[in-house]
Amino acid sequence: MIIKIGKATDNDFIINNLSVSRYHANLFFDNEGGWILEDLNSTNGTFINGVQVLKKKITTSDPIRFGNSEIFFLQDLLHANNDYSEDFAQLKDVYRSYVQEKIKIQSSNQLKTRLLQSLPFAIPGIIGVIIGFLGKGNQTIFAISLCVTILAPAVGIYLGARQASKIPMLLQSITDNFKIKYVCPKCGHFLGEIPWESLLNKKQCPACKAKWTKE
Repeated sequence: MIIKIGKATDNDFIINNLSVSRYHANLFFDNEGGWILEDLNSTNGTFINGVQVLKKKITTSDPIRFGNSEIFFLQDLLHANNDYSEDFAQLKDVYRSYVQEKIKIQSSNQLKTRLLQSLPFAIPGIIGVIIGFLGKGNQTIFAISLCVTILAPAVGIYLGARQASKIPMLLQSITDNFKIKYVCPKCGHFLGEIPWESLLNKKQCPACKAKWTKE
């Protein structure tokens, strides 16, 4: 992929500045996994970090200037022709992490809730076995077993309900975070809970028309 930069209207990234040549520079991805900016013998030069260059690898933090133009950064150049495909690709992990975390919270809390509600009902049966060994005539043990028989299920139901009440709060927390991150990389429009693959098929943002896939 080569992004052509200059003043001419057939460039990918057009800069309307008198100091910028018609075909000023090219930006391309090299085999080592980095972006290279190459000056095309422009009249007023290409500058990275204030230093004039002919050909240089650039990072996202490097300020770039063409002639006396305004300062640009790599992300600005990558959005040539309204192309936000690389930014959009990162949303795949955002959606996957959200779904996994939601499933984890629901399954984990359901298990804890069931245990808290079920175990207390088993306790009276265990105490009954103990009474059988120690003797039914022992009033103290009988009184203890009666209290446990009455209180244990009530406590279990209370603890189970308390655990269950945590689920909406935890889900709301990850949903709020999801709404902040799962947005169009250009306009910030929330994309809903639509799977990333389905959005990819749409190819562009319905709100701002930013391109989500390469041509």
